[in-house]
Amino acid sequence: MRRLLALAAGLVVLAVSACSAPAPPRADAPQAKPTGPATLPAPTGPRPVGTTALHLNDTSRPDPWDPDVDARELKVTLWYPTKQRDGQRSPYMTAKEAELLLKGSGIATAPYDTLSKTRTNAIKDAEPTGKKLPLVVLSPGFTKPMSTLTSLAEELASRGYVVAGIDHTYESYATTLADGRVAECLACDSNTDPGFGAGLVQGRAADVSFVLDQLTSERQHSDLIDRKRIAMVGQSIGGAGAVAAMVKDPRIRAGIDMDGTTYARIPKSGLSRPFMFLGAQEHVPGGLDNSWDRDWKLLTGWKRWLVLTDAEHQSFTDIPLVADVLGIEPLPGMLPAARGAELTRTYVAAFLDQHLKSQRQPLLDQPSSRYPEAKFCPVACAQS
Repeated sequence: MRRLLALAAGLVVLAVSACSAPAPPRADAPQAKPTGPATLPAPTGPRPVGTTALHLNDTSRPDPWDPDVDARELKVTLWYPTKQRDGQRSPYMTAKEAELLLKGSGIATAPYDTLSKTRTNAIKDAEPTGKKLPLVVLSPGFTKPMSTLTSLAEELASRGYVVAGIDHTYESYATTLADGRVAECLACDSNTDPGFGAGLVQGRAADVSFVLDQLTSERQHSDLIDRKRIAMVGQSIGGAGAVAAMVKDPRIRAGIDMDGTTYARIPKSGLSRPFMFLGAQEHVPGGLDNSWDRDWKLLTGWKRWLVLTDAEHQSFTDIPLVADVLGIEPLPGMLPAARGAELTRTYVAAFLDQHLKSQRQPLLDQPSSRYPEAKFCPVACAQS
């Protein structure tokens, strides 16, 4: 669950590229060193992307990590289609957030403000366009800010989705709150406690339900969002949170766990809504993590289990895309950063198009020669 950037000999060891490749690049040719900030790959959908930040307070419950706070305060970043093509690009993260992330991760190979200079594609506070659009909730890994899933969020928004990315306060190294305070990782002090993962995902499920309540009841966003077409996608503990949120909240029609060990128990009656596991090699059947084996049997509706060859835990995030500017060298044989981003965006979008837009996706029915890294489990990637 908690694989820190700092342990990177295998973590953030992928080369940076600003664009996706149509075929799996395998050459080990030397890569040019970056001369400026990292640039996230451009979205491939037809629509420009806007983004804005919301600060929400759940006064119905105290904060689970700070006993002195009697309400749960959350930052939610929205990405959405817009007609506006020009304007200020949204910052990736603040200099302070970047500093705390690198310090917390033990990375001292680049100036602490390096990630704050990363170039995004979404236009800050642009006017949304469209009505009754499908909604995708995004949840990041433990210790990671929501910004580490920006590339995926921008891609989905360019394809006509509203994306709500939740920064789960005190569960990442840095979250900037409404009054400018930067909340640090209080949960990091408890992550070795018995039952930590199970408690964490239940808290995330509560965060998600609260955010859905707010977005579907407040008029500005309720007009934009189709409350009957909601899905959740998460990476690492965020993926585990997707399972927990779906068990708790029937409004979530479909979900994806990207490389996250699961903790929430699915009822014996099963979970009948569509679900997809998308992960790295340790999630093959019978592999290092057996939680997917357990839960696969309880998924009683449409389901897929995909493992990406040569992927690692952060291949489903932006971290490989920014590794080069952090001075982190790629390991030979690992999935290149641009290819990892392309595969993640392609398969996540296909799943959402099929289950929120009712657009059948043959890509999800069988292996593809265009994406040979994607192995369909349990049969195709079972260990011998």
